[in-house]
Amino acid sequence: MCETCGCGDPEVVPVEVQQDLLAGNDRTARHNRDHFMRDGVLAVNLMGSPGSGKTALLEATARRTDDWRLGALSGDLATDNDARRLDAAGIPSEAITTGSACHLDARLVHRALHDLPWRDLDLLFIENVGNLVCPAIYDLGQEVNVVALAVTEGDDKPLKYPVMFRKADLVLLTKVDLLPYLPQVNVAAIEDALARTMPEPNLIRVSAVTGEGIDKWVDWLRARRSATVCAEATTATTTTATA
Repeated sequence: MCETCGCGDPEVVPVEVQQDLLAGNDRTARHNRDHFMRDGVLAVNLMGSPGSGKTALLEATARRTDDWRLGALSGDLATDNDARRLDAAGIPSEAITTGSACHLDARLVHRALHDLPWRDLDLLFIENVGNLVCPAIYDLGQEVNVVALAVTEGDDKPLKYPVMFRKADLVLLTKVDLLPYLPQVNVAAIEDALARTMPEPNLIRVSAVTGEGIDKWVDWLRARRSATVCAEATTATTTTATA
């Protein structure tokens, strides 16, 4: 499955290690986070399965945030299709092509930042590789984790992939415009599964097609963005006073 983290490899054997295997990644993630905090940029790690509607969600978000400067890093194994879609939607984007790796890591994000004028942004979306497993493990330096879960994926996904949802600050139930055609989908069961996995369950139903829930999603982003700006201002004041 993944040549980077070794998941699914039947030849993996236990070894004694003297430090966290992700220590290097976490150092780079802290470096990224310091950059984002210092410049007042809200970094959002957007995760979800392939086809869960991540790119369409960002396109819909751009249509409701004319007053914001948005940017994106878009992860994919082999193409820059999503980055080109986001560019066309008015979100300056840089593609991160991972090859065979099923997730982004902090180093890839840091490298891509050199090709994007991110300091001029209010909000940076990091659209992770489509996967409900590995992306949840790697800290990228983001402020918040958001998971896109499509109604077509089944109501048991939070229980089957608990790490992803346990680390989520918000779950966006996407493609809700399809619910009238999917009588077998039980939204209450999805909400119950999230209540069992998320420390603080938080779900917004959205549709990139009809616009349902997009304003509520944008309001959530605005609140998190305000908190980031306040934190940046406090840090700057403390640094000045110390100096």
